[in-house]
Amino acid sequence: MDRRLFRAPARWQDLQAGFRWDIPARMNIAWLCCDSWAARHPDRVAVIHRGADGARQLWTYGQIKRASDGLAVALAAQGVGRGDRVAVLLAQHPFVLVSHMAVLKLGAVVLPLFTLFGEDALRYRFSDSGARAVITDPGNLDRVLALRPDVPDLSTVVSTGAAPAPVLSLPELIRTPARGFAPADTAAEDPAIMIYTSGTTGDPKGVLHAHRFLFGHLPCIELSQSLFPQPGDIGWTPADWAWIGGLMDMAIPCLYYGIPLVSHRFAKFDPDAACQLMAEEGVSNAFIPPTALRLMKQAVVPGGLRLRAVSSGGEPLGADMLDWGQGALGAGINELYGQTEANLIVGATSDFMDRVPGAMGLPVPGHDVRVLDADGAEAATGEVGEVCLALPDPVAFLRYWNKPEATENKVKNGWLHTGDLATRDVGGQLTFHARDDDVITSAGYRIGPGEIEAALLRHPDVLMAAVVGEPDPVRTEIVVAHVVLRDGAAWDGMEAALKTLVRERVSAHLVPRKVLRAERLPMTATGKIMRRALRSRPG
Repeated sequence: MDRRLFRAPARWQDLQAGFRWDIPARMNIAWLCCDSWAARHPDRVAVIHRGADGARQLWTYGQIKRASDGLAVALAAQGVGRGDRVAVLLAQHPFVLVSHMAVLKLGAVVLPLFTLFGEDALRYRFSDSGARAVITDPGNLDRVLALRPDVPDLSTVVSTGAAPAPVLSLPELIRTPARGFAPADTAAEDPAIMIYTSGTTGDPKGVLHAHRFLFGHLPCIELSQSLFPQPGDIGWTPADWAWIGGLMDMAIPCLYYGIPLVSHRFAKFDPDAACQLMAEEGVSNAFIPPTALRLMKQAVVPGGLRLRAVSSGGEPLGADMLDWGQGALGAGINELYGQTEANLIVGATSDFMDRVPGAMGLPVPGHDVRVLDADGAEAATGEVGEVCLALPDPVAFLRYWNKPEATENKVKNGWLHTGDLATRDVGGQLTFHARDDDVITSAGYRIGPGEIEAALLRHPDVLMAAVVGEPDPVRTEIVVAHVVLRDGAAWDGMEAALKTLVRERVSAHLVPRKVLRAERLPMTATGKIMRRALRSRPG
């Protein structure tokens, strides 16, 4: 099945002009990403799993279909049905995809959760979502069971290992006879997946997406991965599949297009091991978050890589990272922009446009993205405004779970407001300026951290950088930079050198008043820097 939207190179603007959505009224992600392939090519490899011990398993579409059918029947017997939320608390493994497909086949809603979440984070998400069931592993089972008294709606617990009753065993459930089972007939607008925001700007919000949002991702996937897929392509991401980036920027699209997906869990991300994994498995297409890329820059890149394209999103990348990617990895790094509520709506790729250093690119075909001023009018060229998405749009969320006021604040007058500030150049390319709440107001200037951080990251000894505002009685706020240095780097003279770098690379009025050394930066589970936490640190 050739499901590609784009089959030949063209200028990005031409692809925008000629693009039209074709989304069926009735659809189910599980049928498109599993059963339809199993019906035609049951022995086609869907997942290449590398265990912690290096053992290699191949999972075919036929195997995933049979396993997800069995699990769906077993969950239905536990009372799980349309609209119920089922949490998936698992690290990268084929069982994650089996669980997703089973839940979607019931017309229920998948709730992906990070295994890194602590007790409070899990309790909040179980309680807020009203999750009916959870699928987890032995390493997280005790935590889940300890929380059950606090979350009475959580009636069913499934473990991927052996467990005492009443906990159910996933390996046994997937062998449940499923004769006569038929997936639910779902509409494109029916709820499918709920992903919680990182909580960088308040309490995490459950972002409810419909089945149609699969199609909303595809234009950017194909273009950012260099006319993906091509014969022989193999996909991989180190990003957790509980994050919309790991799940929808690589994992689910691979299944949809029939491309083998490499699955492997790093107990802790190892850049050398990541490069070796890509070489050994012949990975051609990867989604690698910025933090992982910066760590990989310090690794020894092995010979034999066959990367065709790498995409990245979540934090802006500097020009030095793009140059490194082309030289060391042999593939261009294409930048993506989106958020949990509306993912992959802007992209930058050297294949289809002239790259502008520091820019996040052009609106992806099919998505009407504008930079609007405070009055709701389109901002002038070079003027800072808010990135907004015209609705309806297939990639946009349905609503926030149990938060109607937050939904109303997010969606106004036919626009989804991202809360991100950007500028637009004469060619239409957008450059990220700041999160609306990340803006630093200093001596009358509105300062975004992006340019300053990019300049700091140019220093060869700086691995990570985050810039925030600190209250000041004279200037309202002063600019404060927090930096993480590579192992062995000396701090003597570093503060002065970094200030000079910002002065020379960006502007004198953006030079940080303070540069503080940090052993690590506070990060969300998706790898984003939590600037709010930094603002509360004593300086």
